[in-house]
Amino acid sequence: MPPKPFKIPESVLVVIHTPALDVLLINRADAENFWQSVTGAKDREDESFLETAAREVAEETGIACGPDSLQDWGLENVYAIYPQWLHRYAPGVVRNTEHVFGLQVPVGTPVRLNPREHTAYQWLPWREAADACFSASNAEAILMLPQFVA
Repeated sequence: MPPKPFKIPESVLVVIHTPALDVLLINRADAENFWQSVTGAKDREDESFLETAAREVAEETGIACGPDSLQDWGLENVYAIYPQWLHRYAPGVVRNTEHVFGLQVPVGTPVRLNPREHTAYQWLPWREAADACFSASNAEAILMLPQFVA
């Protein structure tokens, strides 16, 4: 079996929310009590951020969305990769660039988690969701949600 290729240090963050601004958080399988929005890296260099966002939403939550249903917030976060995940990247890669999107879904949208990636989900009012996030950049994005929905 060939070695797994290194992750591309370009990713997406998708804040999934209802019209009432309840936010979907999912708990990572590989880190206890690590609540977050949908995140994920590009699969290939030429994959657009929109394509990555739609693919990751479907893979992680089972929610099908086309690129036209995603709202590009025009924001990017550049952050240090957590030490426990540095081995997934090429030697010397220590920072990731994350592009932020929003996705509004109807109340009651079914969620089907990929059990290899996430163990639980919850819908929380946006301020509570921000407080529950492990990642500061994820919390900041959720706190900006009202300005992108207005």
